[in-house]
Amino acid sequence: MSEQNERPKVLAVSSGGGHWSELRRLRPSWEGARVSYVVTDVAYKADLDSDPAETDYRFFTVRDANATHRIRLLQLALKMFLVVLRVRPDVVISTGAAPGYFAIRFGKMLGARTIWVDSIANAEEMSVSANLSRKHCDLWLSQWPHLAKETGAEYAGAVM
Repeated sequence: MSEQNERPKVLAVSSGGGHWSELRRLRPSWEGARVSYVVTDVAYKADLDSDPAETDYRFFTVRDANATHRIRLLQLALKMFLVVLRVRPDVVISTGAAPGYFAIRFGKMLGARTIWVDSIANAEEMSVSANLSRKHCDLWLSQWPHLAKETGAEYAGAVM
């Protein structure tokens, strides 16, 4: 088996804004892995291209959606399913939101280990996507100790 095939495949998924910033700060966690990023804005590829530590990655975009736009949500689910099938990750990690939920669900169905890191912006309650993802996660994290204690999430510090 080649060294390339021995490296774990990580699918790192987020929506835009703070979700993306938090996901990028987690990058040292998957150093040495074959990483595929899934984000909601093609402009985020520039962040990867300008980072000297990012030399070998795959990049996918999906359209963000929420429950008020059911057709878009269905389109997002289908696209995320196809990405997960194509990548066949060993690990799926997400900082949210809807794209991460679908990645966690489909990744788990294919046997991947799954990790949810809820956004630091969710200081009063876990996000809707986090709550939906919970039963499909091997590791379910909150960035707030009090919220972790209230919800049963784990706390391992804040990303931001």
